[in-house]
Amino acid sequence: MATAREIRRRIQSVRNLGQVTRALQAVAASNVRKAQAAALATRAYASAAWEVIVNLGAATDEKLHPLLTRHLPVERVLLVLISGDRGLCGAYNNNIVRTALDFARKRGVATCYIAVGRRGRDLLWRMGEKIVAEFCGLSAVPGIVDVPPIARTAIEEFLSGRADEVYVARTNFINLLVQKPVVQRLLPLRPTEFETQAMLEYLVRVPLARVTEYIYEPDVSTILETVLPRFTELQLYQAVLEAHASEYAARMVAMRNATDNAVALVEELTLDYNKARQHSITTELLDIAGGAEALTRIGGNYSAD
Repeated sequence: MATAREIRRRIQSVRNLGQVTRALQAVAASNVRKAQAAALATRAYASAAWEVIVNLGAATDEKLHPLLTRHLPVERVLLVLISGDRGLCGAYNNNIVRTALDFARKRGVATCYIAVGRRGRDLLWRMGEKIVAEFCGLSAVPGIVDVPPIARTAIEEFLSGRADEVYVARTNFINLLVQKPVVQRLLPLRPTEFETQAMLEYLVRVPLARVTEYIYEPDVSTILETVLPRFTELQLYQAVLEAHASEYAARMVAMRNATDNAVALVEELTLDYNKARQHSITTELLDIAGGAEALTRIGGNYSAD
């Protein structure tokens, strides 16, 4: 059994750790409010824009723009993996990395990665996956200027033929307690054919509207050349916002659980401390009583002599 001093030191250590987790919870709560507001503010526009892009790809000749052109057969896939830069957020990073790797395995073709976030990059590196680019250190609420380098890298890989398809693995922010890892096809900008069970399980579905013909002004080439790259950047920007809101929500919940566990552990250790202290006091009293009795016996022997 541990001594009272050892238990007291452990209680102080757990209390200090609880203060740290409480502070991290407060920081995450502040960040998640900002990230959630940013993600919800652009979600409706990004969703409508993505629906327009997909329907535009379905109703437009794919030869009009390289981003609409399908590369067949599909032999190489680029996966943009959006994870966090730090841990202490429960299973958030592991869930999105596991989803991306499982999707790549079931897709059954050679896969390379663009890692957005240190944790995803480190996990991919340890697993021996091919990483063509990495982007780290984004702010809690990334700006639109932070996304173009990621989008340009993905577009260049697709246009150069080094990738036949481009996907984004991200975490959808549903609420503070639920975040869902998903995979969204980014390029080519055409309706996704759900060919395998893996795609049905992970991919985001986009509804197709009944569009027969678009009217372009001034002309098709000018509109597509301007709109498609920007809408592609917009989808990546929304994916980053959703991922960051999910990360801070997961971190807030994880730190709250850690704080609650620290409080419960302090209570248990306090009981153990009281038991150890009581045991020590009882032992000392027994020693004193035993010593007094021994002295009494010694005194009685001297009197008899």
